Amino acid sequence: MDFIELARRRYSSRKYKSDKVEDDKIRSILEAGRLSPSARNDQPVRVIAVRSQEGLRKLGEACNIYDAPLALIVCADRDRTWTRSYDGMKTTDIDASIVTTQMMYEATDMGLGTLWICMFKPDVIRKNFGLPENMVPVNILAVGYKDDETSKNHGVRIPMDEFVRYE
Repeated sequence: MDFIELARRRYSSRKYKSDKVEDDKIRSILEAGRLSPSARNDQPVRVIAVRSQEGLRKLGEACNIYDAPLALIVCADRDRTWTRSYDGMKTTDIDASIVTTQMMYEATDMGLGTLWICMFKPDVIRKNFGLPENMVPVNILAVGYKDDETSKNHGVRIPMDEFVRYE
């Protein structure tokens, strides 16, 4: 399918089947993230693939992953992230978001559901997964075989003339 169709089909899945995601699909999702561009190609993003019962339990202390059998904790190394000289902005969140987006669309293309999660307790993630101080958990991508059809806001988009301004 072409990319626009893929983007139209993707939605935030909040209900998953208990089926495990196969290793080859996990590798493909992670490869899509690994190939992501980053500012100055610094590649500061690291991913923790959580799929064991114990790992999912530890993750459950920090957020709701809606019983997804796989969750990808996307982190960025603050010390390796490019910083814009004009105002000191770090690209930590941007680089992590690019990785997450590419993994999300790869999972979607394979028929899997995803949910981008930003509502989590970073201190619990840091403690439960032994993150060093420089490693920032940015978001979590829940992944699994979806057991729902769509989400309530799927397809709701602002009009193009509101989205873009031409100069």
